[in-house]
Amino acid sequence: MRPAVRLLASVARANTLYSEAGLPTGLTGLLTHYSPRSTLLYLYSTTLDKLQAFPEHSVYRQSTEALTRHRMSIVENVRPSGLSEWQQRVAPLVDQHPEAFKKVKTSDGGKGEEYNIIYHAPPPSSSFKTEDDAINAGYKAKPQPEGPQEQAAVADRGEQLEKDPHGETVRELRVEAEPALTMEQISEVEQKIGSGLIEEIIAVAEGERALAERMAESKVWEDLEEKPQEGQWLYNERQTA
Repeated sequence: MRPAVRLLASVARANTLYSEAGLPTGLTGLLTHYSPRSTLLYLYSTTLDKLQAFPEHSVYRQSTEALTRHRMSIVENVRPSGLSEWQQRVAPLVDQHPEAFKKVKTSDGGKGEEYNIIYHAPPPSSSFKTEDDAINAGYKAKPQPEGPQEQAAVADRGEQLEKDPHGETVRELRVEAEPALTMEQISEVEQKIGSGLIEEIIAVAEGERALAERMAESKVWEDLEEKPQEGQWLYNERQTA
């Protein structure tokens, strides 16, 4: 029944084929998303990439991978009209600029040469082996001289410190938007995933990706620095008697 709030919020457009971005969804503060399918594919793909940092025996990785792949396959299997033709049109630009875009194989392993096109996430600063590598990639400003300097010498310092070559590339290289899902297709995704409106599903995917990144940074699979005392957690065990 939850998806019905979208229709109740736009009764005058109940017979329209496509949802209009920016319109109320019926939930306070939640507006209709402009491109839910491509956004979900990006979030799910990057979450799976972040989970690779976890050891294979990690229960969190196993459960999150299974759920993410399941939801990703649902989104992939709901294909808007003209998707294959769109992929063919934008493929040359994607191939020319791997720093801004990437092709991700579908969850079935790319059978039939199927793939998703998403924006390429920028590499984390920790991926650079040395400071020179980061500087050469443009992700970190070169050391600045200290002491009093003329205004002309420091005029562009703020711009240099904020430099983001990946963001600049993505802003400059805009591909044609992926064909939109129909209202019926959006409802199909919502019903199969069963977590409310597709905008709510996107919010959950964003949270899961952020959680995976934070847990990977903390290396939660490692042993505690201070070992718990013997019998400390016995009261948390489920009693089967």
